[in-house]
Amino acid sequence: MPLSGTDAGRDRPLDPKLAKALSHPLRQRILERLSLSGEASPSELSHALDEPLGNVAYHVRILQRLGFVELVGTRQVRGALEHHYRALAHPWLDAEQWAQLPAAFRRLALARTLRDIVSDASDAGVAGGFDPPDAQIRRVSIELDQEGWSEAVRLLDQTLTALEQIHTDSTARASERQPGQPMIDTQVALLLFRRRP
Repeated sequence: MPLSGTDAGRDRPLDPKLAKALSHPLRQRILERLSLSGEASPSELSHALDEPLGNVAYHVRILQRLGFVELVGTRQVRGALEHHYRALAHPWLDAEQWAQLPAAFRRLALARTLRDIVSDASDAGVAGGFDPPDAQIRRVSIELDQEGWSEAVRLLDQTLTALEQIHTDSTARASERQPGQPMIDTQVALLLFRRRP
């Protein structure tokens, strides 16, 4: 999603600091939430992510030290000073950056991401998240040559870019929404993988 800070990565070499920032799943989730909400405090992030405040605050400090979040303001809340942060980087890597990571790191990150996707989809299913008739869950198995595989990779990259723009446009329209028309908290997961022989 386009952000008003440093773009972490499209068309640039992999920043080793970004790989370190995203090496912990909670830091990735914090960046994702900040990318969606614009800004939040560790307390708000703790509630939204259902994680202990101490853990969230610790990882926000690491992200700040690495230069991927910045403090945008403070306010008094019940006698304490609450700090609000915003993301300065995308919490995702593009295909070229991902390819530069060691295979062991990619496997570990992939395992965490797949667990999160399955968990979130299962929770959504139980809560009725797939009840709307236009909710999507599809799977297709196809055989591709190398050129077809490359075309599929480009298509998914274009789809993610289009989704980022749709999110940006939706956020821009937020001020025009009528009361009682909340934003729809949405998750899109795209998978492209080579099946086990």
